[in-house]
Amino acid sequence: MKATEFFEARLAFQTDVADVHTDLPLKKVRLVDTRGDHAWDQAHIPGAIRLADLRADDGTPVVTYCWGPGCNGATKAALALAQRGYDVREMIGGIEYWIREGFPTASKDGESQREPDPLTAPACGC
Repeated sequence: MKATEFFEARLAFQTDVADVHTDLPLKKVRLVDTRGDHAWDQAHIPGAIRLADLRADDGTPVVTYCWGPGCNGATKAALALAQRGYDVREMIGGIEYWIREGFPTASKDGESQREPDPLTAPACGC
């Protein structure tokens, strides 16, 4: 595989938290949290749905996420969804980087937002 093919494939099948933050309110993607109930209850991305609640493919691209770069739950879910015919991408960085960039999370207690991590935000400008 050539380097160009590798990087084209990564861009075709992965997205980052900043792009999801932009696309989600515009309903350009359906965001799917692949974590368990305890993690969902602790905090999830507003507008996301649980994997178990994903219904029939309506043609809207699906983006999966899990905790962060040290977890492959989003990758496993993306593979399973792709095998079922979904247009799917994985959000690199997961909810960890969502939180680190200062984007809001939701829980049973409502929405909250932390200060951005100065190592990750402001965005790199890419």
